Amino acid sequence: MNPIHRRQFLATTAALAVAPALQARAKFRLNYILSSCMYGTLPLKTIVPEVSKIGASQLDIWPRVHGNQREQVEEMGHEKFTALLKKHNVNLGCITRYDLGPFGLKDEMSVAAKLGARVLVCGGRGQKGLKGAGLKAEVKKFVELMRSHIAAAEKAGVTIAIENHGSNLINTPDSLKWLVELAPSKNIGIALAPYHLEGGGLDSAGLARLIAALGNRISMFYAWQHGLGCMKKLPKEQELLQLPGRGKLDFEPIVGALKKISYTGFTSIFMHPVPRGIPILEDAVACTAEINRARAYLDKYLERS
Repeated sequence: MNPIHRRQFLATTAALAVAPALQARAKFRLNYILSSCMYGTLPLKTIVPEVSKIGASQLDIWPRVHGNQREQVEEMGHEKFTALLKKHNVNLGCITRYDLGPFGLKDEMSVAAKLGARVLVCGGRGQKGLKGAGLKAEVKKFVELMRSHIAAAEKAGVTIAIENHGSNLINTPDSLKWLVELAPSKNIGIALAPYHLEGGGLDSAGLARLIAALGNRISMFYAWQHGLGCMKKLPKEQELLQLPGRGKLDFEPIVGALKKISYTGFTSIFMHPVPRGIPILEDAVACTAEINRARAYLDKYLERS
Protein backbone atom coordinates (compact mmCIF):
# COMPACT_ATOMS: atom_id res chain seq x y z
CA MET A 1 0.00 0.00 0.00
CA ASN A 2 1.22 3.48 -0.85
CA PRO A 3 2.54 5.09 2.41
CA ILE A 4 0.27 8.11 1.98
CA HIS A 5 -2.77 5.91 1.39
CA ARG A 6 -1.77 3.77 4.37
CA ARG A 7 -1.62 6.83 6.63
CA GLN A 8 -5.03 7.98 5.34
CA PHE A 9 -6.46 4.50 5.93
CA LEU A 10 -5.12 4.36 9.48
CA ALA A 11 -6.37 7.88 10.24
CA THR A 12 -9.85 7.04 8.92
CA THR A 13 -9.95 3.78 10.88
CA ALA A 14 -8.93 5.58 14.06
CA ALA A 15 -11.58 8.25 13.51
CA LEU A 16 -14.28 5.62 13.01
CA ALA A 17 -13.18 3.86 16.19
CA VAL A 18 -13.34 7.09 18.22
CA ALA A 19 -16.68 8.29 16.79
CA PRO A 20 -18.95 6.00 18.90
CA ALA A 21 -17.17 7.10 22.07
CA LEU A 22 -17.61 10.75 21.13
CA GLN A 23 -21.29 10.16 20.40
CA ALA A 24 -21.71 8.43 23.75
CA ARG A 25 -20.09 11.35 25.55
CA ALA A 26 -22.33 13.77 23.66
CA LYS A 27 -25.53 11.89 24.52
CA PHE A 28 -28.16 14.38 25.66
CA ARG A 29 -29.05 14.43 29.32
CA LEU A 30 -31.16 16.76 31.42
CA ASN A 31 -29.05 18.91 33.74
CA TYR A 32 -30.83 18.20 37.01
CA ILE A 33 -30.75 20.58 39.95
CA LEU A 34 -32.21 19.94 43.40
CA SER A 35 -34.52 22.67 44.72
CA SER A 36 -34.08 22.88 48.48
CA CYS A 37 -37.73 23.72 49.15
CA MET A 38 -38.68 20.14 48.19
CA TYR A 39 -37.28 19.30 51.63
CA GLY A 40 -39.14 22.09 53.43
CA THR A 41 -36.97 23.64 56.13
CA LEU A 42 -34.72 20.64 56.71
CA PRO A 43 -31.12 21.67 57.41
CA LEU A 44 -28.63 22.12 54.58
CA LYS A 45 -26.40 19.46 56.15
CA THR A 46 -29.25 17.01 55.45
CA ILE A 47 -30.18 18.30 51.98
CA VAL A 48 -26.76 18.77 50.38
CA PRO A 49 -25.85 15.03 50.48
CA GLU A 50 -29.12 14.28 48.63
CA VAL A 51 -28.03 16.22 45.53
CA SER A 52 -25.84 13.47 44.08
CA LYS A 53 -28.51 10.87 44.88
CA ILE A 54 -30.83 12.42 42.27
CA GLY A 55 -28.15 12.39 39.59
CA ALA A 56 -27.33 16.07 40.05
CA SER A 57 -24.39 18.20 41.09
CA GLN A 58 -26.26 21.50 41.48
CA LEU A 59 -28.33 22.97 44.32
CA ASP A 60 -31.06 25.62 44.14
CA ILE A 61 -31.66 27.35 47.50
CA TRP A 62 -34.95 28.92 48.56
CA PRO A 63 -35.88 31.36 51.34
CA ARG A 64 -39.00 31.38 53.48
CA VAL A 65 -41.87 30.63 53.07
CA HIS A 66 -41.13 27.71 50.79
CA GLY A 67 -37.91 26.71 52.53
CA ASN A 68 -35.36 28.51 54.68
CA GLN A 69 -32.06 27.38 53.21
CA ARG A 70 -31.18 30.87 51.98
CA GLU A 71 -31.45 32.08 55.58
CA GLN A 72 -29.44 29.05 56.74
CA VAL A 73 -26.57 30.12 54.47
CA GLU A 74 -26.31 33.43 56.33
CA GLU A 75 -26.63 31.74 59.71
CA MET A 76 -23.78 29.31 59.05
CA GLY A 77 -21.69 31.79 57.08
CA HIS A 78 -20.54 31.67 53.47
CA GLU A 79 -17.27 29.87 54.23
CA LYS A 80 -18.96 27.00 56.07
CA PHE A 81 -21.61 26.73 53.37
CA THR A 82 -18.96 26.58 50.65
CA ALA A 83 -17.10 23.92 52.63
CA LEU A 84 -20.30 21.86 52.96
CA LEU A 85 -20.86 22.01 49.21
CA LYS A 86 -17.27 21.06 48.49
CA LYS A 87 -17.42 18.11 50.89
CA HIS A 88 -20.24 16.60 48.83
CA ASN A 89 -19.02 17.70 45.37
CA VAL A 90 -22.01 20.00 44.95
CA ASN A 91 -22.19 23.43 43.31
CA LEU A 92 -24.64 26.18 44.07
CA GLY A 93 -26.38 26.59 40.72
CA CYS A 94 -29.32 28.86 41.55
CA ILE A 95 -30.75 31.14 44.21
CA THR A 96 -34.52 31.61 44.08
CA ARG A 97 -35.69 35.01 45.35
CA TYR A 98 -39.35 35.72 44.56
CA ASP A 99 -39.39 37.72 47.77
CA LEU A 100 -36.94 40.30 46.36
CA GLY A 101 -38.60 40.66 42.95
CA PRO A 102 -36.84 41.58 39.69
CA PHE A 103 -35.86 45.07 40.85
CA GLY A 104 -34.36 44.02 44.19
CA LEU A 105 -31.67 41.55 43.16
CA LYS A 106 -28.51 43.66 42.95
CA ASP A 107 -27.15 42.74 46.38
CA GLU A 108 -28.11 39.11 45.80
CA MET A 109 -26.15 39.14 42.54
CA SER A 110 -23.00 39.79 44.56
CA VAL A 111 -23.80 36.85 46.83
CA ALA A 112 -24.53 34.63 43.83
CA ALA A 113 -21.25 35.59 42.18
CA LYS A 114 -19.33 34.95 45.40
CA LEU A 115 -20.90 31.53 45.95
CA GLY A 116 -20.78 30.48 42.30
CA ALA A 117 -24.50 30.51 41.45
CA ARG A 118 -25.15 31.41 37.85
CA VAL A 119 -28.95 31.82 37.97
CA LEU A 120 -31.29 33.97 40.08
CA VAL A 121 -35.00 33.15 39.76
CA CYS A 122 -37.78 35.64 40.45
CA GLY A 123 -41.11 36.77 39.02
CA GLY A 124 -41.90 39.63 36.65
CA ARG A 125 -43.53 42.94 37.44
CA GLY A 126 -46.21 44.92 35.63
CA GLN A 127 -49.90 45.14 34.82
CA LYS A 128 -51.61 41.77 34.62
CA GLY A 129 -54.43 40.47 32.46
CA LEU A 130 -53.39 42.16 29.20
CA LYS A 131 -53.42 40.70 25.69
CA GLY A 132 -52.21 41.62 22.23
CA ALA A 133 -50.56 45.00 21.68
CA GLY A 134 -51.27 46.10 25.24
CA LEU A 135 -49.41 43.08 26.62
CA LYS A 136 -46.46 43.61 24.31
CA ALA A 137 -46.24 47.27 25.34
CA GLU A 138 -46.27 46.32 29.03
CA VAL A 139 -43.56 43.70 28.50
CA LYS A 140 -41.49 46.33 26.68
CA LYS A 141 -41.97 48.70 29.63
CA PHE A 142 -40.83 45.96 32.02
CA VAL A 143 -37.73 45.30 29.90
CA GLU A 144 -36.85 49.01 29.92
CA LEU A 145 -37.14 49.08 33.71
CA MET A 146 -34.88 46.02 33.85
CA ARG A 147 -32.04 47.55 31.78
CA SER A 148 -29.84 48.55 34.72
CA HIS A 149 -30.54 45.24 36.47
CA ILE A 150 -29.60 43.28 33.36
CA ALA A 151 -26.38 45.31 33.13
CA ALA A 152 -25.64 44.47 36.77
CA ALA A 153 -26.30 40.79 36.03
CA GLU A 154 -23.90 40.92 33.10
CA LYS A 155 -21.24 42.44 35.35
CA ALA A 156 -21.82 39.79 38.04
CA GLY A 157 -21.89 36.94 35.52
CA VAL A 158 -25.38 35.73 36.47
CA THR A 159 -28.68 35.29 34.65
CA ILE A 160 -31.97 36.62 35.97
CA ALA A 161 -34.58 33.97 35.13
CA ILE A 162 -38.17 35.24 35.15
CA GLU A 163 -40.75 32.60 36.04
CA ASN A 164 -44.15 32.56 34.33
CA HIS A 165 -45.95 32.73 37.67
CA GLY A 166 -49.73 32.75 37.52
CA SER A 167 -50.16 36.19 39.14
CA ASN A 168 -47.54 37.82 36.95
CA LEU A 169 -47.14 39.99 33.85
CA ILE A 170 -44.97 37.24 32.33
CA ASN A 171 -47.45 34.37 32.51
CA THR A 172 -48.49 33.47 28.95
CA PRO A 173 -46.73 32.10 25.87
CA ASP A 174 -46.93 35.51 24.17
CA SER A 175 -45.47 37.38 27.14
CA LEU A 176 -42.61 34.87 27.38
CA LYS A 177 -41.81 35.16 23.67
CA TRP A 178 -41.89 38.95 23.80
CA LEU A 179 -39.63 39.00 26.84
CA VAL A 180 -36.84 37.11 25.08
CA GLU A 181 -37.38 39.12 21.87
CA LEU A 182 -37.31 42.51 23.57
CA ALA A 183 -34.50 41.63 26.00
CA PRO A 184 -31.90 39.84 23.86
CA SER A 185 -29.24 39.75 26.60
CA LYS A 186 -28.17 36.24 27.66
CA ASN A 187 -28.27 37.55 31.25
CA ILE A 188 -32.05 37.55 31.34
CA GLY A 189 -33.87 34.31 30.71
CA ILE A 190 -36.91 32.22 31.54
CA ALA A 191 -37.74 29.92 34.44
CA LEU A 192 -40.38 27.84 32.66
CA ALA A 193 -43.13 26.35 34.84
CA PRO A 194 -45.62 24.14 32.97
CA TYR A 195 -47.84 24.15 36.08
CA HIS A 196 -49.01 27.71 35.44
CA LEU A 197 -49.29 27.36 31.66
CA GLU A 198 -51.18 24.07 31.89
CA GLY A 199 -53.54 25.73 34.35
CA GLY A 200 -54.13 28.34 31.62
CA GLY A 201 -55.05 25.68 29.07
CA LEU A 202 -51.75 24.84 27.37
CA ASP A 203 -51.31 21.11 26.69
CA SER A 204 -48.09 19.13 26.25
CA ALA A 205 -47.96 19.79 22.50
CA GLY A 206 -48.33 23.51 23.13
CA LEU A 207 -45.63 23.39 25.79
CA ALA A 208 -43.31 21.62 23.34
CA ARG A 209 -43.90 24.35 20.74
CA LEU A 210 -43.21 27.02 23.34
CA ILE A 211 -39.93 25.36 24.34
CA ALA A 212 -38.92 25.31 20.67
CA ALA A 213 -39.71 29.02 20.38
CA LEU A 214 -37.84 30.03 23.55
CA GLY A 215 -34.85 27.78 22.92
CA ASN A 216 -31.93 28.14 25.26
CA ARG A 217 -33.25 31.37 26.71
CA ILE A 218 -34.80 28.93 29.19
CA SER A 219 -32.47 28.94 32.19
CA MET A 220 -34.59 26.80 34.51
CA PHE A 221 -37.18 24.20 33.56
CA TYR A 222 -39.52 23.03 36.30
CA ALA A 223 -40.67 19.46 35.68
CA TRP A 224 -43.96 20.33 37.34
CA GLN A 225 -47.55 19.85 36.27
CA HIS A 226 -50.83 21.21 37.53
CA GLY A 227 -52.39 18.01 38.81
CA LEU A 228 -55.10 19.06 41.25
CA GLY A 229 -53.29 22.27 42.14
CA CYS A 230 -51.22 23.39 45.11
CA MET A 231 -53.38 25.99 46.82
CA LYS A 232 -55.46 23.87 49.18
CA LYS A 233 -54.71 20.93 51.44
CA LEU A 234 -55.27 17.61 49.68
CA PRO A 235 -54.59 13.98 50.55
CA LYS A 236 -50.90 13.34 49.85
CA GLU A 237 -51.53 11.05 46.87
CA GLN A 238 -53.52 13.88 45.22
CA GLU A 239 -50.96 16.53 46.11
CA LEU A 240 -48.23 14.43 44.45
CA LEU A 241 -50.12 14.60 41.13
CA GLN A 242 -48.05 17.75 40.46
CA LEU A 243 -45.02 15.55 39.83
CA PRO A 244 -44.01 14.03 36.46
CA GLY A 245 -45.46 10.58 35.90
CA ARG A 246 -48.25 10.98 38.45
CA GLY A 247 -50.63 13.52 36.91
CA LYS A 248 -52.21 13.60 33.45
CA LEU A 249 -49.65 15.77 31.64
CA ASP A 250 -47.72 13.81 29.01
CA PHE A 251 -44.06 14.82 29.35
CA GLU A 252 -42.86 12.88 26.29
CA PRO A 253 -43.33 15.80 23.81
CA ILE A 254 -41.88 18.19 26.39
CA VAL A 255 -38.74 16.13 26.97
CA GLY A 256 -38.46 15.67 23.21
CA ALA A 257 -38.58 19.44 22.71
CA LEU A 258 -35.87 19.98 25.34
CA LYS A 259 -33.72 17.39 23.60
CA LYS A 260 -34.34 18.96 20.19
CA ILE A 261 -33.04 22.36 21.33
CA SER A 262 -30.11 20.66 23.13
CA TYR A 263 -31.30 22.33 26.32
CA THR A 264 -28.41 23.25 28.61
CA GLY A 265 -30.22 24.97 31.48
CA PHE A 266 -31.28 23.42 34.77
CA THR A 267 -34.16 20.97 35.26
CA SER A 268 -35.80 20.89 38.68
CA ILE A 269 -38.27 18.12 39.52
CA PHE A 270 -40.75 20.22 41.41
CA MET A 271 -44.01 20.64 43.29
CA HIS A 272 -45.47 22.75 46.08
CA PRO A 273 -46.79 21.11 49.24
CA VAL A 274 -49.55 22.56 51.40
CA PRO A 275 -48.73 24.25 53.67
CA ARG A 276 -45.56 25.73 52.23
CA GLY A 277 -42.34 25.10 54.10
CA ILE A 278 -42.82 21.38 54.78
CA PRO A 279 -41.03 18.52 52.95
CA ILE A 280 -43.04 16.97 50.12
CA LEU A 281 -42.94 13.67 52.04
CA GLU A 282 -42.19 12.60 55.60
CA ASP A 283 -38.38 12.73 55.50
CA ALA A 284 -35.37 13.36 53.25
CA VAL A 285 -35.13 9.69 52.22
CA ALA A 286 -38.74 9.65 51.02
CA CYS A 287 -38.37 13.02 49.25
CA THR A 288 -35.32 11.82 47.35
CA ALA A 289 -36.99 8.54 46.41
CA GLU A 290 -39.97 10.41 44.98
CA ILE A 291 -37.74 12.77 42.99
CA ASN A 292 -35.92 9.74 41.60
CA ARG A 293 -39.19 8.10 40.61
CA ALA A 294 -40.06 11.23 38.62
CA ARG A 295 -36.55 11.38 37.17
CA ALA A 296 -36.82 7.80 35.89
CA TYR A 297 -40.12 8.72 34.23
CA LEU A 298 -38.54 11.71 32.46
CA ASP A 299 -35.35 9.91 31.49
CA LYS A 300 -37.18 7.08 29.73
CA TYR A 301 -38.38 9.64 27.17
CA LEU A 302 -34.82 10.70 26.41
CA GLU A 303 -34.26 7.25 24.94
CA ARG A 304 -37.38 7.47 22.76
CA SER A 305 -37.15 11.06 21.51
